[in-house]
Amino acid sequence: MSSQVVHVIDDDVDVRQSLAFLLSTAGLAVRVHDSATTFLQLLQDIQDGCVVTDIRMPGMDGLQLQKRLAELRPRLPVIVMTGHGDVPLAVQAMKAGAVDFIEKPFDDEVLLAAIRSALARHARDTEHESRVAAITARLALLSEREREVLKGLVDGKPNKVIAYDLGISARTVEVYRANVMTKMQADSLSALVRMVLATAPPDKTPGPDGAAAT
Repeated sequence: MSSQVVHVIDDDVDVRQSLAFLLSTAGLAVRVHDSATTFLQLLQDIQDGCVVTDIRMPGMDGLQLQKRLAELRPRLPVIVMTGHGDVPLAVQAMKAGAVDFIEKPFDDEVLLAAIRSALARHARDTEHESRVAAITARLALLSEREREVLKGLVDGKPNKVIAYDLGISARTVEVYRANVMTKMQADSLSALVRMVLATAPPDKTPGPDGAAAT
């Protein structure tokens, strides 16, 4: 998590300086931005981490920024800071994808806890995406017949049933199964099934190519 950066966006210089001091003292890497527009101009080159933004700013406000980030960097967690009476706006931001909101004046530890939670979530999401990408690449190496055998395995069918369905011998299924295990780098059938399931969107059953089956 040490490579992650907390991006603070606020038009108030005193707030930016105060938060920069707080976060750096807490051992967090921090970068401050004076407006949402300035931040978006640098978005392509910014380091991963999370965003802490005021919800009321001139020009593009925090809600507009969050909605834009949901389009451009949907995995970048956003925490919005709200003043008195701004909770309805914060709720809108959360409905649009923000992970949390903090009401001003806030306790330093409350903000730090929210930031650490957002960074941990981002790290988990990034790790999951990398794992899914690796699994998808392995799936692409399978032959058509190996995909058919894999589908049977994921469906919970024994070798004999898979053999019958495909019109081949059980021994041949064993050979294909061994090839699948090797190519997928799976040390057990349960590990193989978990890999395939990991590539499916929620509430969808993955096909042998990793795509959700219809």
